[in-house]
Order: sequence, then structure tokens, then C-alpha cells
Amino acid sequence: MTTATATVGGTATDLPGPLAAADELNRRLRTTRTEPSANPRLEALALAVTANQPVLLWGEPGIGKSAGLEQLAAGLGLPLETVIASVHEPSDFAGLPIVGDDPATTGVPMAPPDWAVRLARTGHGLLFFDELSSAPPAVQAALLRVVLERRVGSLALPDAVRIVAAANPPSSAADGWHLSPPLANRFVHLHWTHDPRTVARGMAGTWPRFAVPAVDPAKSTGAVARARGAVSGFLTARPGLVHHIPADAEARGQAWPSPRTWEMALRLLAAGYATGAGREAVAAALTGAVGEGAGIELLSYLEHLDLPDPDRVLADPDAFTLPERGDRQLAFLIAVVSAIQTDLTRARWEAGWAVLAKAVDAGVPDVAARAATDLAAMRDTDWPVPPGIDGFLDLLQQSGALAG
Repeated sequence: MTTATATVGGTATDLPGPLAAADELNRRLRTTRTEPSANPRLEALALAVTANQPVLLWGEPGIGKSAGLEQLAAGLGLPLETVIASVHEPSDFAGLPIVGDDPATTGVPMAPPDWAVRLARTGHGLLFFDELSSAPPAVQAALLRVVLERRVGSLALPDAVRIVAAANPPSSAADGWHLSPPLANRFVHLHWTHDPRTVARGMAGTWPRFAVPAVDPAKSTGAVARARGAVSGFLTARPGLVHHIPADAEARGQAWPSPRTWEMALRLLAAGYATGAGREAVAAALTGAVGEGAGIELLSYLEHLDLPDPDRVLADPDAFTLPERGDRQLAFLIAVVSAIQTDLTRARWEAGWAVLAKAVDAGVPDVAARAATDLAAMRDTDWPVPPGIDGFLDLLQQSGALAG
């Protein structure tokens, strides 16, 4: 009789012939290959994880959300901890009290679960909360602290731990619930779908493989400055979009604009600039943060913005020509000040005033007023006042920015 050796509970056992053949058949079915493929959904997920923003994948059961997470974790070289949110109690996330010898002196610590301890010991990883929409409101409330403060009981998760969740629409989830607005507003929402052609090719033994976007250190300073200029300029032009909570319960459980989600959008946009991520992936991530309506307006704004690289301008401000459109002027000047703040030197600070002086020469000093105030506040008291500041003296003296 044909036998095969398997390990059960740490002990080697011989399986009878029929099972040995079945196990060999299953092994052959698990043998697959991968090929490079462009997948905007996976790229948007990887971009959000790179930016270290909590992500929530929405999709029907069985379409590969968990498989996508496994592929991403493998591509990033991160351990993956999966927690089925719907089968846990609130205390599993808030922690269980452990009474010590003298509670009045030491307090009562809240013991974390084993998966949180493993992540803390490793120092990095992907924490995956599955079936989030099947978790009752009390469990969702307990998860708020994990997602926002990154604390599980008395244990603080390392900053390098990324958080991803998955949910089925309430209509197809087992005992599904709408997400509470406070929890929903802490995630970048990505809608997960399946491609029949990809599934068909996978059944033939070949699945897609995508490249994980990597931050280019040389682009980091410029990426941060460009993103700050773009998002700040947009919200200056559209203040009504800073915070808008939807009226109906289903929409409140999805993405919507708030100061918190605009901070997410800023980080996602900076990561997109620094990684060179594709436009579709960046668009999906941004609308997943602030909602479809605000996201579409932001994307339209970015499409027509086309900001110059602030670091290149600061290296040679005399060769720079101020944009003609007012929204581009404002966004660019904010980006310049942000770039200087990120890498503050006297030479860059003085170059910044040379750039702002061009706004005065163009007859639009009001556009540069906020940038001038911020730039003046960065001045070292040992640095002399540069000539380019003349057009802003009245404004700066009134604000006290030139004191000292």
C-alpha cells in the first residue's frame, strides 16, 4: 500500500494510500506561477499601506480580498496577522483587566491578545481585521482605539505596523451592520472587484504579480512640499469641503471629507509623488479617503495644477516665472514654504524671499501674504533681512513676524 508521511500535532504519521494520492493531487493544484501585471486596485492598496494609512477593502464574499492581502504582505516582506473581527468581544480589543498585588498603587493593566504581542515583538507587520461589517457596534467601538491610537489594551502597537480591514456590504454580510461614522472616517475605503479574465487565467495556474511602489528618498522633500501646496491650495479655494458628513447611514459608513481624512489625502498624495504611483491608483486612494464627490473635485484640481518642483526653483529662483493663475500661484507658494521648512538653511530661506518677491512684481502680493508670514517666522535671528522682503514689511510688522 502506498503511504505518505504527514505531521499531526508534532508527530509524524503514515497516511493510507488513498489519502496520499489525494494529498499529492492537492499539492499539484497548489503549484502555480505568477506574471507581472498592472492592477490599480492592488497598487492603491499598496500606496495606502506605504503611506501607513488604515485601509478598508469593500467587496462581496469570495472575491480575493484576503488573497490580495497575503500577496501584499509577501511583497513587502511583512508578517501578516489576521483577526476575524466578527467573532471577537469588545474586551479582545480593549484588553482584559489583570489585577496586580497593589491595584491602588500600580493600577489595573489591560492585557492584550496574543496577536498584538506578536506584532509588538516583531516591531512591524500587517494587521488584517476581516469581516468588519459583521462586527456589532460594541466591537466596532472597541476597534476605534486600535485604529486611531494604535493601542490594544495597555500595549502600544509599533508605528511600523500597518492596519488593513475588509468588509462585505451589509446586504451580503452575515448579520451585517453599517459601519459607525467615527470608525468609517478612520479608513481609506477601497472597493474590491474581480476580473473574470484574471480568475480564468488563475484557474489555469497563472496569477498576477504586481510591483510594490517604493518611496524614492531623493523625491521625498519635493513630494511633501507639492502635496502640502496642492491640498492646502484646494481647501483654501473650496472651504466647504473641509468637513461634510453625509445625511444617510450607508454613506456615513463610507468615505467622507473631514480634517482627519484630508490629512490622509495629504499623506497619500505625498506617497504618490514620492513613489511615482500610477494615476488610477492615486485617484482610487484619494477618493477612498475623502469620498467620491470631494475626491473628484480634488483630482480635477490636481490635473490642471501642474506645480513646478519647488526644490529646483529654490536652487535657481531668478530663472523661475510665477504661474499666471491665482490658484496655481497660491498652491506653489505654499509648496515653496513647505520645502524650505523641511530643509531650512539660510540660502534656501533667502531664495524663498526671491520667489515671493516675484508675486509683488506681478502685482499680487495678497496671494503671497500667508506664505510670507510663514517664511518670516522661520528666520534665525542672526540672519539679515533680505531685499525681497520689502513688499511685505507692513504686513509682517503688523503680525510681529519680524520681531528680533
